Amino acid sequence: MLERHHLEIIRAVDQQGTLTEAANLLCLTQSALSHSIKKLEQQLGIQLWLKDGRKLKLSESGLQILSLANRLLPQFEHAELEIQDIVAGQQGTLRIGMECSPCFQWLLKVVAPFLKQYPDVDVDIRKEFQFGGLGALLSYDIDLLITPDPLYKQGLDYIPVFDYEQVLVVSQQHRFADKNCISASDLADETLLTYPIEISRLDIFNEFITPAGASVKKHKTIENTEIMLQMVNANRGVAALPAWLVAEFQQKMPINAVRLGKDGVHKCIYIGLRSAEQRPVYLEQLIHLAKTCGQ
Repeated sequence: MLERHHLEIIRAVDQQGTLTEAANLLCLTQSALSHSIKKLEQQLGIQLWLKDGRKLKLSESGLQILSLANRLLPQFEHAELEIQDIVAGQQGTLRIGMECSPCFQWLLKVVAPFLKQYPDVDVDIRKEFQFGGLGALLSYDIDLLITPDPLYKQGLDYIPVFDYEQVLVVSQQHRFADKNCISASDLADETLLTYPIEISRLDIFNEFITPAGASVKKHKTIENTEIMLQMVNANRGVAALPAWLVAEFQQKMPINAVRLGKDGVHKCIYIGLRSAEQRPVYLEQLIHLAKTCGQ
């Protein structure tokens, strides 16, 4: 019979590549691990691995069991973490993945009142899932995903939180500073500052510059929002950011927001969740706070 420890063994061998390294990871002896594998192969009447030099390669049957392991083991681990929180007297830990760099500023305004309302719930914001959070959500590494670009897939729901406009932010000494809007071709002589994201996922490119067949003089990437805006303020380039974020920084530095095209570039922030799951009360409250105090 296929049991959880079999799934853990198969996943470990696939990750580590050898029985020795897998045994070390699982705190087992190599002989104990080998015995479990042989016993399972005999019970199922299949061969799980094929030798590829010194490495082990999963057979077709082994790959099917690995797929099952990758689906089920994260759910086991997630449930165990929740049980540990209950034993420790906590309601749980809410793990939030982010696919939106500037949204971190917005999320802080949501998290602050949430933590006051739920002192027994911890919040873990995982920015390492930026621009790759879909897999993390499906594999139970995070509980919800904040994204402006939902990728609809079976097993996921997306809740719209708030609408915003993407604008070009420039120094007050910039030639665009007094303009109401610009065209994509106006950026031909500009240095565009963006977060280090692939161009295909940057709204300024895929919804404004590229459809118009335009380009920029230079494209530079900067990870930190404040450094990016300091560069803009020093007239070292221009950047495309949410209007609400620009409005916050306008209180600190002399920068202006300019509309991208006559109609503007309009976006929405979504919260992605796994479908058909019972949502704890505190998760529903976070969604409510995101809608009411996010803007």
